[in-house]
Amino acid sequence: MMSTAIEFQNVSKSFGDTMVIPDMNLSIAQGELFVLVGTSGSGKTTSLKMVNRLEEPTEGNIFISGKKAKDYPLQQLRWSMGYILQQIALFPTMTVAQNIAVIPEMKKVSKKEINRLVDDLLAKVGLDPDKYRNRMPSELSGGEQQRIGILRAIASKPDIVLMDEPFGALDPLSRTTLQDLILDLHKELDNTIIFVTHDMDEAMKLGDRIGIMGDGELLQVGTPRELAQNPTNDFVRDFFRSSADKSVYQVSVKQVAQKEGYESAPNDEKKVKQLQEDATLQDVFTALSSYDYIEVLDSQQNSLGYLSKNQIFQYLSRV
Repeated sequence: MMSTAIEFQNVSKSFGDTMVIPDMNLSIAQGELFVLVGTSGSGKTTSLKMVNRLEEPTEGNIFISGKKAKDYPLQQLRWSMGYILQQIALFPTMTVAQNIAVIPEMKKVSKKEINRLVDDLLAKVGLDPDKYRNRMPSELSGGEQQRIGILRAIASKPDIVLMDEPFGALDPLSRTTLQDLILDLHKELDNTIIFVTHDMDEAMKLGDRIGIMGDGELLQVGTPRELAQNPTNDFVRDFFRSSADKSVYQVSVKQVAQKEGYESAPNDEKKVKQLQEDATLQDVFTALSSYDYIEVLDSQQNSLGYLSKNQIFQYLSRV
């Protein structure tokens, strides 16, 4: 039986006269990737912040590895956890390597070990250490900055990592890539992750279990399959439905081509609409009202190939 990493026992949180979390009870197992999902104002971020005491419970207790969170020295508690936000806030005057090394340096890890750690971590996320080690945050793309933020959070190998909508501001392709990265790192490190999102598709992809929140309450907790097959009420059912409808429109042309492949050029050029590979299906649907084919272009305006109406419909029939 797996041990419990994090446990909420009758936890409530209010801000003044406003009750945000009325009574939360939840156990998260060691090594679990647990996703809290809900709409804005549902209480998911407040719940996350109470784990590392950025917010204190009004009543009740949160236990970390069987010990009350409030009984840990605050610095020790926070150093034992990684924390990743949507606005990653890398230190702008520090290099990539210095940003990653912040917590190991505070823990007095040797310079030699830190240098090895930085290079290993950069390589792990597909960033060449020789090229990226000494770059400044302003020289990185949004996706690259988020990678560095993830590495900074895991550099000291914390047992628990808290992630608050870390990919919400990124484009769909970057989000997909970083979601895959989180799954790979989680499998390798076997850490416990609480991941907060408003995106049910993201929750379904990442979560070992998912907790759906509404108005400060945990409405349902279960595996992705359990929630999809047995939603507990209309709110949960509608949350699934609206998320599925929205996600189709956010799929990129590149993702469709990866599944369906490209066709050769059609005979009639008048039936072709050119779109960038990062265009979404929402753009495609608009174009296909007047055209039969999409010519997909890369960032240099080179043609990658053609997608037909039939290919789009075939893709949609599988999602």
